[in-house]
Amino acid sequence: MILYQCQDSLEGVFTAIYNAYEDRCLPQDVRVAVEEEYWLFAEPRPVRSNVWKAGKVAGSLRKRFGEEDYRRLCLCLASPDAEKAQAVYRTVARGIGRRTRPGHLFDALADADVQKAHALAQAAWRELHHYYGFVRFRELEQGILYGRIAPKNHLLPFLMPHFAERFPGEDFLLRDEGRGLFGVHPARKQWYLLEADLPVPEEGLALSKQEEQIQELFRHFCRTIAIRDRENPALQKQLLPLRFREHMTEF
Repeated sequence: MILYQCQDSLEGVFTAIYNAYEDRCLPQDVRVAVEEEYWLFAEPRPVRSNVWKAGKVAGSLRKRFGEEDYRRLCLCLASPDAEKAQAVYRTVARGIGRRTRPGHLFDALADADVQKAHALAQAAWRELHHYYGFVRFRELEQGILYGRIAPKNHLLPFLMPHFAERFPGEDFLLRDEGRGLFGVHPARKQWYLLEADLPVPEEGLALSKQEEQIQELFRHFCRTIAIRDRENPALQKQLLPLRFREHMTEF
């Protein structure tokens, strides 16, 4: 058994996959891990993330399996699950070995690794689509839009293109509180990620003159359209889980 220990990132896992094929290892003899592991009789091979190698793997996966399946692999790697790297590697190796056609990489759900990758990708996809609708920005005194999220999965790289496309002319920040990351979008420029694990006191963020008024109007609107006799708390929690409400203006 050869144990590739890589960084918990897309670049890290893709570099490990590149190294495994470069070393001509058999898939059944390879384990890819994003956390420090110890296996009896396993040969550890630390992996240093390499952007060029990761880019080569990404290009090959796109070409061989198509954009949809490539995106699902990336969503799988956004999961906090420690087994995600191994599931992705085995899924890719199976697809290459069986010459799977584009769009059919995840069809073989009878395979435990494919099923694992599929389940992790689906969980990340569901949370991502929740955040498409639940992210709330507020305007700061400087005219910058500021939003906060605390996702289970590493979704900031997927959310930033979504909001950059919708607010191309706005300066905005989207903060992932659990990972100490900021998505930064300068108006009409390319967005980027900034790692800054620093406390941001909410009381120190001065809102613009109209923001507080708009927030109160929005909350009043939500209260007004509610029909008390038709309230269904169980259904509300199903459609809008409690963990999202901390960062939503109407709550």
